[in-house]
Order: sequence, then structure tokens, then C-alpha cells
Amino acid sequence: MSIRTSFFVPLFVSSFVALSGCGGSGASGDGASSADDAKHPLIGSPAPDFGGNSVNGKGKVSVKASGGKVLIVDFWATWCEPCKKSFPKLQDLFVKYKASGMDMIAVSEDDENSGITDFGNTFGSKFPLMWDDGKAIAAKWQPKSMPSTFIVDKNGVVRFVHLGYHDGEEAEIEKEVKSLL
Repeated sequence: MSIRTSFFVPLFVSSFVALSGCGGSGASGDGASSADDAKHPLIGSPAPDFGGNSVNGKGKVSVKASGGKVLIVDFWATWCEPCKKSFPKLQDLFVKYKASGMDMIAVSEDDENSGITDFGNTFGSKFPLMWDDGKAIAAKWQPKSMPSTFIVDKNGVVRFVHLGYHDGEEAEIEKEVKSLL
């Protein structure tokens, strides 16, 4: 193997891994424009309901309670590096569009609930955080990578899905949210 090959192959592989999100099958790291996102089985279907108490003091939350609003449901985990980038961006969208009729629920897929509230505080979330104990919510929503962001219209239908996160994706999400408000 040449010096050039031994340098560029690991560089290419590490770049690919860094851009592909936090696991999951077919995680492209792209937004709703990727083929994997466009094929998600929930697009065009009613959003599966779930509910419970937030772990960060935001009270009880549910998909049903957000009826009549545009809803972002974000699946994430404390170990997920792209989630650390997406959380502040989602917070900005939450603040900007909450008064216009947008709501948000962030669902942690961590195996344990320790660290969830600290993660939310570290990354500035003012939206409700839930813990998916036993992964029952994920079983209904089928997030294929971390993060996975679902955008639900005012009628409770999933319209957009983002698998993974890349810099600038918040602009795509904002455009989609605005189209539904």
C-alpha cells in the first residue's frame, strides 16, 4: 500500500463515519431529501400517539395534546454527537415558532434515564424531554438513526422525516414547519 493510499483511505472512512449520524440502518445523515427519509413508512400516516410526564419539569405531554399544532417529535440520545449539534438548533426553532402554533417533544432513546435532564440543560432545551423506557415509543415511530426528527402537521399526519443531522439542516426543518403553519 502506498503512503498516499494509507493516508487517504483512513481519512475517507473516518469522514464517512462522522457524516453518517449515530447508527441505525440506512442512516445517511441527510435531511428529508434523502431516499431513506422519503421512504419512511410513517410519511403520510397518522402520527402514533404516546404520552407521559416529561423528565425536565415540563409536565405531561402527548401527541394528542398537541393536536391542532405543528409538532416536531425528535428521537435522540445523550451519547449521540449529532444530537449535541441539533438540540440548540431545535431550541431556536421552538422559541421562534411556539407562539405561531408549533410544539415539540424530544424522546430520549437512552437505556437509562440518568443524564437526560443534564443533557437538555447543557444544550438549552426548553421543550419537553421524555424517556422512552422500554423503547415502546420507538417501536411505533421507527427512528432509524439518532437523531430522527419527525414533523407532524396540524391534522396529526407525519409529513417530513429527517434521519441523522447535518449542519444547516435546521433551515430545511424550518422551511417544512413554516409550510405547515
